[in-house]
Amino acid sequence: MEEQKKNQINIELSDEVAQGIYSNLAIITHSHSEFIVDFIKMMPGVPKAKVKSRIILTPQHAKRLYRALKDNVAKFEAMHGEIKVPESETLPFNLGGPTAQA
Repeated sequence: MEEQKKNQINIELSDEVAQGIYSNLAIITHSHSEFIVDFIKMMPGVPKAKVKSRIILTPQHAKRLYRALKDNVAKFEAMHGEIKVPESETLPFNLGGPTAQA
């Protein structure tokens, strides 16, 4: 029991951070020492988008995140069915808004 308490960490989540930031696009770049994940919110019909959050990870943490995402996607799909992503999807992609006409 004592060892279990030693390995626990206390993680605080502020009200502001708990609200989250919506993102519908992530761009990942890397160097030999870090992975950078930029989370972006794109709006239909707007050609400009801003990075809403940037996370910088060591390669080891990036691999752990990859494994955790893979595991969670598998669990989600087991409960709710396959998440369908069009193979032909390229950037910039259509977000389902109206097509501009002149």
